[in-house]
Parts: sequence; structure tokens; C-alpha cells
Amino acid sequence: MNTKEAILAACKNDELEPCASVVMPVYNEEATVAEVIRVVLEQRPVKELVIVDDCSKDGTYAVLQKLAAENPRIQLHHHEVNLGKGAALRTAISKATCPIVLIQDADLEYDPHEYYLLLRPILADRADVVYGSRFLGSGSHRVLYYWHSLGNKALTTMSNMFTNLNLTDMETCYKVFRREIIQGIKIEENRFGFEPEITAKIAANKELRIYEVAISYYGRTYAEGKKIGWKDGVSALRCILKYNLFR
Repeated sequence: MNTKEAILAACKNDELEPCASVVMPVYNEEATVAEVIRVVLEQRPVKELVIVDDCSKDGTYAVLQKLAAENPRIQLHHHEVNLGKGAALRTAISKATCPIVLIQDADLEYDPHEYYLLLRPILADRADVVYGSRFLGSGSHRVLYYWHSLGNKALTTMSNMFTNLNLTDMETCYKVFRREIIQGIKIEENRFGFEPEITAKIAANKELRIYEVAISYYGRTYAEGKKIGWKDGVSALRCILKYNLFR
């Protein structure tokens, strides 16, 4: 077994030394955040979990304070004003200290047990950036919201037309970066425009190696706490044009 194969085997078998900062923006996720944190911290590659509470209005911040006091691997930060997912990620990414940075939402739509799939291309030195795709056809997927799915695919197609990438899921939460890359990018968008913005800025660096891997997806209904809506889709279209045409 060569060195790269050994790294991949170690990652899959949970033998790899911790190497990743997981960054988690949080807003009004009292019902799910403790469970997500528990599962994230169980994953062998996770050295630290950087959480930014974006001025939650429910009991989320109290839950986070308790968990952070109990576990030194949790780095907790708080926004006094609600600014949005992009702003929370901007804060969290700036605080990350590990060689690899992985984005995780504070709900149960994405499965941290699949971190090893996302980390493989970087650990094998094949990739600098990895996107987890919900549309590559592998793993479990909850059946929900046809128009929402179609909108995601339309935005990905529009983004690809400008970036000349062949991504299948630009809007995915699961994005992984070498730390020096993501910390070297100025994040301007405060809300869900982070996704097309970061994709455009990554694509602009022609030296970066970008990979996609198939992931599972357990989507939520709006009654269960899903937050993104049609206005965010319009904003994403604006961001695709802004960061590809006017950067």
C-alpha cells in the first residue's frame, strides 16, 4: 500500500489524526444543535469545532454556552445582531486554526459521518477544495420540494456558465478547503449569497484543484426549521452576476 492509499484507509477507518476545523453558523436551532455537535465531535478528523451563534432568539445560545463550557474542542463566538449565514461563516472561518476547514450546518440535513468522503481528495493531495454534492446519485436522499431542487440546479447551471466549472451542486452546505485558501478570500455576502460568491472566487483562481463527492441528504421541511426561501434564490442569482462579471 502506498502513502496515499494508507492515508485514505486511515481516514475511512477513523485512524487519522485530527486535522480539521469544522465551522458552524447557528441561528435558532435549539432543537437540533446539541445532537449535531455530538455527532460532529465524534468524528475522528475533527480537531476543533468553531461555532458562531448569529444572535439566536430561542434557547440556542444557552445550549451552546453549556456545551462549550464542557468541551475544550468547542470554540464559541456570538453575534450581538443577526447578520446572516455568510457573516457567521466569515467570523468562524477567521478563527479556524487547523489545516483543513469544513463547513457544517447546525441542523440534521447533512451527515457528519461522511466527513471522510469529503476529506479524501485533500488528504490524498488531489484537491484544494471539495464540494459535497446532493445530486451525484449516491447515498440516501429525503424526497422533498421539487421546485426547490429545480431552483438549486438552475442556479448551479447559471454559476457554471460563468465559472466554467462542471459542478452539480453549487448551493451545498458541505464545502471543504485548505485553510490558507479560504482564509485568503474576502467574504462579502452576509446571507446565503455566500455560496455563489465563494464559488466564483474559488473558480477565479485557476491553480486550485476543485473536486466533488457524492453525499447523503436528509432535507427538512419549513415546519421543521428550513430557512432558505425564494428571496434567497433571487439574491443568489444577483451574486452569480456580481462576483463573476464585476469582480
